[in-house]
Amino acid sequence: MDAQEALADLMEISSQVEAAVLLTPGGGVEASTMSAEEHARAFAAAALQLLDEAERVRGERLRQVQVTTETGSVFVVRDDGRVCAATTGPSPTVGLVFYDLKTCLRAVSAEADAPA
Repeated sequence: MDAQEALADLMEISSQVEAAVLLTPGGGVEASTMSAEEHARAFAAAALQLLDEAERVRGERLRQVQVTTETGSVFVVRDDGRVCAATTGPSPTVGLVFYDLKTCLRAVSAEADAPA
């Protein structure tokens, strides 16, 4: 399935996800649920920076990061070079959101790996 279809599926199955972006291995926005392209690009850049800073602090490559605030959370998941980042409201079911984001990434990777 292509990136936009994968995000549409994510939004359908994950009632906790409010907005999401899928990034190419190069860090560009491949698909987004956001209506404004500049918001999608800004969120994508912030998600990559969050992942980079968390890795710097931990001293190791990370596959997922969650940041929680009083008003909601940001989730960032990396798999095979692609990144999926999403926002939720307060008190999300963390494991379920991570699972849904990983499922979204696998769906896009499966299409990329399929023979033409």
